[in-house]
Amino acid sequence: MTAETQASYSIHTRELRSGPVLEVYFRHHGRQVHRRIGPAWTKRGRPPEGYFDKAAAYDRARAIIAEHMAAAAEPRSSGATFRDVAHGYLRWLENVRGAKPETLRSHRSTLGEPDVAVKRGSATTNGHVMRALGDRPAAEIMPAEVEALLATVEATDVGPRTVNKYRATVSAVFAYAQKPTTFALGANPAKATDRRREAQRPALDTYTVAEVEQLARALEDGRHRDPARPASSDADHAEDRQDAELVRVAAYTGLRQGELRALRWSDVGGEVLTVSRALSAGVESGTKGGRVRHVPLVPQAATALERLRQRGAFIAPEELVFCNWLGRPLDESALRRRFMAARDAAGLRPLRFHDLRHTYGSLLGAAGVPVTDIQAAMGHADVQTTARYLHARQASEQVDRFARAFSEGVD
Repeated sequence: MTAETQASYSIHTRELRSGPVLEVYFRHHGRQVHRRIGPAWTKRGRPPEGYFDKAAAYDRARAIIAEHMAAAAEPRSSGATFRDVAHGYLRWLENVRGAKPETLRSHRSTLGEPDVAVKRGSATTNGHVMRALGDRPAAEIMPAEVEALLATVEATDVGPRTVNKYRATVSAVFAYAQKPTTFALGANPAKATDRRREAQRPALDTYTVAEVEQLARALEDGRHRDPARPASSDADHAEDRQDAELVRVAAYTGLRQGELRALRWSDVGGEVLTVSRALSAGVESGTKGGRVRHVPLVPQAATALERLRQRGAFIAPEELVFCNWLGRPLDESALRRRFMAARDAAGLRPLRFHDLRHTYGSLLGAAGVPVTDIQAAMGHADVQTTARYLHARQASEQVDRFARAFSEGVD
C-alpha cells in the first residue's frame, strides 16, 4: 500500500484483484477514519467517469471529510425527527457503505424520496413512510406507529414481500440511528413489529436452449415491433440483430443485465469473459458481489459475439459490446420492453429477462457441472444460492437408489 499525505489527511492506493482503488484516511475525535474514494486512474489522459487521478482524488477526499463532519455534527437529541435520521442514513449508505445507485434509488423510493419531494398531480407527497413518521421525533416513535404504517401499506393491496421491504428499510434507518456516532437512539421500534408471512417461492422456471433460440430469432426478425412501425432503417435492423445476440449471450454466460450493458470488447477473450463492472441506475460500478469473475465462453456465446464484431462500428477494445446507435449504454427499460414483446410474439412462457440467468444456471446444473464451478461462473457469494439449480438433478439421481429400497424382498 502506498500513501501520499496532504494536510490532516492522507490518500492511500490499495491494490485489489479488480485493480487499484484510492482511500482517504483522517482523524476525527481522536479516532482514525478511512473511506473509499474510488478506482484509481493510473493511465495517461483524463480519467473516465467514476475513476480518479491524483487531483480528482484530493478533491473527492476533501468532500468526503466535509460530509463526514457534517453528518457527525447533526443534532443527536431526542428532538431529531425521523426525516433527519433518514437523511443521515441515506448519506451514510452512499458515502460510507458505498451502496450502488440502484440500491440507493430503491431505499429512497421506499422512504418516499426524503431528499426530494415527489410531485403527483397537483399535490406533493413524501410517501407512506414520511407521512406517518417523517415529522415525529425519532426517539419517541413506538412499535405501534410502525405497525400502523405497515398496515397502511398493506391496505394498498401490495403483497407481503412489499410490506416486509418497508419494514426492513425502516428498521435499517433506526439501526443506523442507534450508532453512538450518529443519533444514539436507544431502541429500534421496527424490530418489535410483525414480519408478514410470504408465499412459498414457486419452482424455478427457465427456458430450454431451443426456446432461447426461438426468442433470439423473434428479436432478429423484428417480430417484437409494432406491425404498424416495422424496422425500416439499417439502424433498426442492427438493433434487432444486437438484441438477438444479447439474449444468447445472457442465456449462455449467465451475466446480469447490468453486466451485459457494461461489457466492453476488452473483456472478451478467446475462451473467457472477464466480468468486472456493471451498470446500476445508469451509473457504472463494480459487480454485485464486488469481485471480478471469469466466465467460460462456450461456443454458442462466442459465436454470437463474433457475429456482433462484424458490425464494423463500436468494436474498439474500450467500446461497449451492446450499445445504442451512438455507442452509448442501452436503456434498461427499453431493452426489457423489447424482450417481453419478443417473448410474447414467440409464444413463450412469460418469464423475466433475469430468468435467462437462471436458464444458464439450470442448464449447467442439469449437465452435472460441479456446484462450485457454477457458483464461480455466476458470481454467487453463497453456495446456497447456487444450490437451487441442482435440486431437480439431485432428485432424478436418487430415483434408482430409492427404487432399490422398495424392491428388497420382492419375489
